[in-house]
Amino acid sequence: MIYPFKDKFPQIDTSAFIADYTTITGDVTIGADSSVWFNTVIRGDVSPTIIGNKVNIQDLCMLHQSPGKTLLLEDEVTIGHQVTLHSCTVRKGALVGMGSLILDGAEIGEGAFVGAGSLVPPGKVIPPGMLAFGRPATVVRELREDDKEDMKRIVREYKEKAAYYKSLQKE
Repeated sequence: MIYPFKDKFPQIDTSAFIADYTTITGDVTIGADSSVWFNTVIRGDVSPTIIGNKVNIQDLCMLHQSPGKTLLLEDEVTIGHQVTLHSCTVRKGALVGMGSLILDGAEIGEGAFVGAGSLVPPGKVIPPGMLAFGRPATVVRELREDDKEDMKRIVREYKEKAAYYKSLQKE
């Protein structure tokens, strides 16, 4: 379901795929070729949520904000299953692994990878191109070429899957 919140209505590019049983409300912008998968909730009823192009937000995610703190996902970001994002920034090409929590003011650097089940506490910065893991997340190592290629593959495959599922939806 897509709902307004007061005078704010989600702005979703026509090329984006929004799966059934997804809830999007308020001040939310979703860019071209992005996908939001089943049973995800994106609430823009406190502050803006800005989602770039070719972003995939996988099943059962929760995106929300604190007052005056935007939630930003740049282009080609992957958000794994059951991730909670709250007033954070995820830079271009980064991946947040399944079951992770990224909290207010945290920043995931360009092309960085946050491993599954990690907790990135408020204000923590994960540098570009690094693998971070744990609760709290700490940098483990620099990403290898095969890691980077796998992250690009995920973006590409989710874009393809989204196009297939979108073709099944009735206009």
